[in-house]
Amino acid sequence: MLANVQQATIRPIIQASVAAGALIHTDEYDIYARDEDGDGFCEVHVNTIEGLWSLLRSWLRPHRGISQGKLPLYLAFFQVVHNARRRGKALLGTLVGAIVT
Repeated sequence: MLANVQQATIRPIIQASVAAGALIHTDEYDIYARDEDGDGFCEVHVNTIEGLWSLLRSWLRPHRGISQGKLPLYLAFFQVVHNARRRGKALLGTLVGAIVT
């Protein structure tokens, strides 16, 4: 989480974290959106991640008032559960595997 999301703050983090030439799908924010084919229009959409954020907000809503310090833990748990996309014993096995490794 960043306290400041200005271009001067974000650009070095992206450059240090993303391999040169990697394909990144964004919401067309100027710092990382590109017009790949030169037609003046960025052909990228973020409907999938917007849906995920919607699920996350719905999942967090009952918890009301999560501290910023604990938010990464809630996000990590949500990520494991979402990625597992299983229920019952299969989900429990995934969670135990994530904790043990």
